[in-house]
Amino acid sequence: MRKNKSASIISTLILLMTLFQSCGKEWLEAKPDKSLIVPNSIEDYQLLIDNSSLFNVNQSVGMGEIGAGDFYVPFAGWESLFNTQEKSAYIWASTESFYGGEQGLDWVNGYRRILNANIIIEGIGKVRSISNEQHIWNNVKGGALFFRAFDFFNLAQEYCIGYDIRTADTDMGLPLRLEYDVNIKVKRSSIKQTYDRIVADLLIASDLLETRPAFKTRPSKEAAYALLARVYLAMEKYQEAGYYADLALQIQSELLDYKTLDKNSSFPFERFNTEVIFHSVFTYGIFNTSRLIVQSELYESYSKDDYRKELFFVENIRGMTFKGNYSGDKNLFGGLATDELFLIRAEASVRNNKLELALADLNHLRRNRWKNNYRDLGENNPERILRLILEERKRELLFRGIRWTDLRRLNKDERFAVTLTRALNEATYKLLPNDKRYVFPIDEEEIRLSGIEQNNR
Repeated sequence: MRKNKSASIISTLILLMTLFQSCGKEWLEAKPDKSLIVPNSIEDYQLLIDNSSLFNVNQSVGMGEIGAGDFYVPFAGWESLFNTQEKSAYIWASTESFYGGEQGLDWVNGYRRILNANIIIEGIGKVRSISNEQHIWNNVKGGALFFRAFDFFNLAQEYCIGYDIRTADTDMGLPLRLEYDVNIKVKRSSIKQTYDRIVADLLIASDLLETRPAFKTRPSKEAAYALLARVYLAMEKYQEAGYYADLALQIQSELLDYKTLDKNSSFPFERFNTEVIFHSVFTYGIFNTSRLIVQSELYESYSKDDYRKELFFVENIRGMTFKGNYSGDKNLFGGLATDELFLIRAEASVRNNKLELALADLNHLRRNRWKNNYRDLGENNPERILRLILEERKRELLFRGIRWTDLRRLNKDERFAVTLTRALNEATYKLLPNDKRYVFPIDEEEIRLSGIEQNNR
């Protein structure tokens, strides 16, 4: 019965969201059909929060991962891609040719999930809570705020320039849709306003949510802390990043011992494994293992004594492709996990001159990745330790939708700046450090309907 009710509520929500385009806020006041089940209880809204089709798939980081340069595809594989925007993201194409009339998938999917979150935030606010249900009410409100922040952050990584404290008040951010009525026109905020909203939503969510979730697709206090750590790292606010990484690790700090995993398995990592804090996935056709070839330089950066070289990669007819998804299947994992937190805390420590703590976190992670002959890294040079941590981020967190943000952040420092290069059918494409094409074009239909300013790239 509960399953049938959940399906009915989801179907109703989808219909009502369609009606939204012309009906505005009326859906909250009346059922458009007596046979429909409109969410009207705390339990109903919890069912919506838990529905993975609304929140946990097609996360808005796909194009960034396509553009991040850790892989290549042969020309025939590129040419066979179904979406023009996949092809364009791969070669960092110009705004004029980027979409070819297609709907911008990352933009549209991201704002669709933000609309879902806003509907739930508005709806749960109208539901009265009794004392024995207060924690469930809190979990619903906190979960919706978390999901909204998650998408605002991911959208900012693709459609806004990187956070710079010197210009954040004037740089263009996102349209911050905070209401359920899609007919309200919203202009682009500043970068500062965008990140302030992300942080504010997560801080409120962290106060409301359960410490650890009943299901790893459900937001939690530790997930809010983990996302705050990621957000502050992107903002280059390293003290805050380390603080929230530490708070999350105080709740959950387990690491997988990679020597216990089956290197011969097609999917060596279980879904919802012990490192996963929050499960979310993304996918595009370009990531299919029949197309994707890992850059040889990246593959060779793994030591022969590193289990990741066997667990992350498998050979296809053209080279090494990637299989090390924490999703447990062919989709790419875009959620939050403890391995990332150890690396955030390590980087925050070294940037705050806490060298021993930085090395302790780095070595702890590597001991769980290497064979039994692992020897702890010993260093007292801050820059060398920082390089080791950043190199480890690239090896550990590949194909998680994180590298694009790291490139945008690290390219500001000439010590770590890189030029990305791709070749297709005798043509060579380059993306220089701090290039304007580190921002993708906003969906063309959004520009036409809302009149917001397109990105200058």
